[in-house]
Amino acid sequence: MSLKITDECINCDVCEPECPNGAISQGPDIYVIDPNMCTECVGHYDTPQCMEVCPVDCIITGVEESREVLEERYRIISGQKVA
Repeated sequence: MSLKITDECINCDVCEPECPNGAISQGPDIYVIDPNMCTECVGHYDTPQCMEVCPVDCIITGVEESREVLEERYRIISGQKVA
């Protein structure tokens, strides 16, 4: 797991369309991030776009993952050959 949305989420709807992997969706109470789809925007952007647009800074690092792990997940999600 990389990023996580905390209970401070106000359901403002700005993070979901920013995720290039489709990892963010509406949960029962707040938005949630699918840890199997989140690459912290590795492969797309230099910084996590959801964190950039969140007006209440409720998106945090859950369990830190190395850049290599995030890059491998990006390659799997995007259909690129995994080394």
